[in-house]
Amino acid sequence: MKSIVIKKPNELVIEERDLPMPTADEVRVRIELAGICGSDSHIYRGHNPFAKYPRVIGHEFFGVIEAVGEGVSSQRLGERVSVDPVISCGHCYPCTIGKPNVCTSLVVLGVHRDGGFSQYAVVPERNAWTIPDALTSRQAVMVEPFTIAANVTGQINPGKNDIALIYGAGPMGLTCVQALKGVYGVKQIIVTDRIDERLAMAEQNGADWTINNGQQSLQKALEEKGIKPTLIIDAACHPSILQEAISLASPAARIAIMGFSSEPCEIIQQGITGKELSIFSSRLNANKFPVVIDWLTKGLIDPEKLITHTFDYHHVTDAIDLFERDQRKCCKVLLTFSQ
Repeated sequence: MKSIVIKKPNELVIEERDLPMPTADEVRVRIELAGICGSDSHIYRGHNPFAKYPRVIGHEFFGVIEAVGEGVSSQRLGERVSVDPVISCGHCYPCTIGKPNVCTSLVVLGVHRDGGFSQYAVVPERNAWTIPDALTSRQAVMVEPFTIAANVTGQINPGKNDIALIYGAGPMGLTCVQALKGVYGVKQIIVTDRIDERLAMAEQNGADWTINNGQQSLQKALEEKGIKPTLIIDAACHPSILQEAISLASPAARIAIMGFSSEPCEIIQQGITGKELSIFSSRLNANKFPVVIDWLTKGLIDPEKLITHTFDYHHVTDAIDLFERDQRKCCKVLLTFSQ
């Protein structure tokens, strides 16, 4: 089989590998589609501190089960599945309180263990979630990106009367827009970004108001309309954002951080306690695949609005290059895996 392998930072090859055999409680998936995420680019460029090389990247993937290991029912053969990349131990403290996404021995497919940028992948059976026949392959491959939105919104408990501010109109920000509007019915969603084309995408995905904070003061724009957000999501992940969010937030607001910046962030404690703000962080997803599959089945979200490009896997370097360079026209890029 062919696999996309990052040998070391900035060295990508399409390598011939032996067909993997599933062991006990595992299944082998024939990959049909996979999505490119920023973390894949970071591993390729050597900017992901969690990655180990060489590595088959890819943690957003969909395919069909075509082999099963011991302990797995043969009835699963032929199932269309989307794969949860989070592999956890099930018995440490985070796992026992429903947070396997921060398991003390966390393994993430495509980061710590070979992932889905391959013609075939072996994964734990429990990580392979059945996709209803009514959902398309393109919807199925987008389950994982939307689990990120499901995870963060599940923590901050959005309501119809919330005024939400989202920093960043990239793929993660846009999934949050769709979740807040389509699932939770939030009455007003404001998105800020520095790229007008991305802000246009935000409006297409359900944003009520967009602000280019590279061209005008976000604080002034909100003050002019007398708006104090009750819900703020940082999907842009710059260390300067948290303090600004604290100053802009309504009393009793919730702030959620989705980033992994290692740069120091200076905040004023009084701004938090004076308003009794709640600050959350969100990583990966905690058992959110069935949640998103249900959203898709009910038509509450529309992944097609995020998909802008599709490449055959042979052209993966072109696909990643486009993903990295063209933030104006490119949002979600998919790879197809012909056998």
